[in-house]
Formats: sequence, structure tokens, C-alpha cells
Amino acid sequence: MPLRHAVLLTIGVVAVSFSAIFIRQAHAPALAIALYRNTIAAAMILPVVALRNRREVASLSRRHVGIVVLAGAVLALHFALWVSSLSRTSVAASVVLVTTSPIFVAAASKALFGERVSKTMLAGILIGVAGAGVVSGGGFAISGRAAAGDLLALGGAIAAGGYFVAGRRLRQDVSLLTYAGLVYATCAVVLLFAAVLSGTPLTGFPAKTWLLFVAMAVVPQMLGHTVFNYLLKEVEATVVAISIMGEPVGSTILALAILGETPPWTALAGGVLILAGIYVAVTAQARGRRGAIQAVAVPVE
Repeated sequence: MPLRHAVLLTIGVVAVSFSAIFIRQAHAPALAIALYRNTIAAAMILPVVALRNRREVASLSRRHVGIVVLAGAVLALHFALWVSSLSRTSVAASVVLVTTSPIFVAAASKALFGERVSKTMLAGILIGVAGAGVVSGGGFAISGRAAAGDLLALGGAIAAGGYFVAGRRLRQDVSLLTYAGLVYATCAVVLLFAAVLSGTPLTGFPAKTWLLFVAMAVVPQMLGHTVFNYLLKEVEATVVAISIMGEPVGSTILALAILGETPPWTALAGGVLILAGIYVAVTAQARGRRGAIQAVAVPVE
């Protein structure tokens, strides 16, 4: 992997790792957090798009607009399903299931774009998912309510996969700011409807919470999601999705440094497995890319 891609992936993972820290301190409903995080990020980007990329926006085909709407909708769906799962199943089960998104990204990328997924890369994904299970420390329950929550978390993983796959396709034709601004705005609109329908309170928060909403928009959204969206033009969606599995590791380190929370041994052991899975999967993809380039560059006699 080129050093620039590795550095940007690291920046993105560190940025999204701040989400848990900010959410913990915000003391606000999850849907409200997701709504304002995307709304503020869209408000930061769209004025620039209006000034610099008006022609590009006007020239978007119906197909491009459809994919933009789809990406924003599935991102909102990811938030809504995953948040809802937390009230129906254990946090452990929810975390494990939602981190399976790279599996769906890999399958969709192969089916739609013909991007090769090696057995070694798939093994790396499974190692990372196992690491997430160790971090969670177990906690799966057997009941009708838990089963419904598990399905919601799994749906959240599929929706996250759809978000990355759509971004991988559209970023080949659409500039970063245009794509990110329109997707975040669409996501915010869908989340607003979800919040209103669910009766989620959207006002009455203290000043500290509003400042944290801004911090979430700047750090996890702009420096996290937007960096990932930038990379989707040059990096396979599967690699980006796998790299984001490092978020629990980053959040654990930040919680220790900022909140003074000492992680349990399961978090440390699971973190090692997650990082190992990321390494195995990403290096396998890089080897596959090098092999493909060499096959094209070297004539067969």
C-alpha cells in the first residue's frame, strides 16, 4: 500500500475513534447526535460546493443523483438500525455483528466491480471480527427481543457496507466535496424524519453538548468519514471498511488517555486480533494488486 494511503487511513481511523469519547460526554440521544453530526458537516461543505462546484452539481446525471441519495439513505439507515439494536440486544452482540460490514463490502465489490477478494483477505476479515467479539467480552443472549436486536445490528452492518460500495462507485466520477456534501445532507434529512417519528428530543441541550456536536462534525465526520470518502476513489471499499475495524482499538486507547478508563484484558487481546486481521487483509489486498499490475506489465510468451 502506498505510504500516502496508509497515512490517510490511519488519520481517518484515529478521527472516528474520537466518536465514542465525544458521545460519552455529550449525554444526548444517539439519533440526535447522528443528525447534528451530519447536519453540521453538510453545512460546512455545501457553501464551498455552491461556490466552486455548481457546474458539477448541475451536470450530475440522474444515475449519479440516485447513487448519492442511496449512499446518504443507507448511511442514515446504518445509524438508525445500529442505534435501535442497542436497546434490544446486548452491546456485545451489537458490536460484533455491526463490525461484519467488511464481509458484505467484499461480496458486493466482487459482484459489482469484479474486485478480487482472496482467501487470505477473507481470513483477515474474520480474524478482525473475532477480535471484535473478544473486545466485547461475549454477552450474546437468546430471546425473541435479542434476536430482533441482532437482526437490526446485522442490518446496520449491511447498510454500512452499502454506504462504502456506493461511495466507491460514485467517487470515480464525482469530486470529494460534492459527494460528501450531498451525502451528508441526504443522511441528515433521513435522520431528521427518523428522529421526529421516534419522538427523539432535538432541543434543550446544554452548551457543552452543542460544542460536542460541532466537535463530532469536525473530527469523526470531516477528518474521518470525509478522508475515507477521499480514499474511495483510489482504494478498494473493502480495504477502507476493514481499516475502520480499528476504531475500537483507537477508542480504547483514547478512553485510557482522556477519560482514565483502564481497558479490561479482553479489550487488549481483542485489539491485538483486530490489528492482526487488518494487517493480514490489507497486505493480502496489496499483494493481489501488485500481482495484477505485474501480470499486465509482463507479457506472457
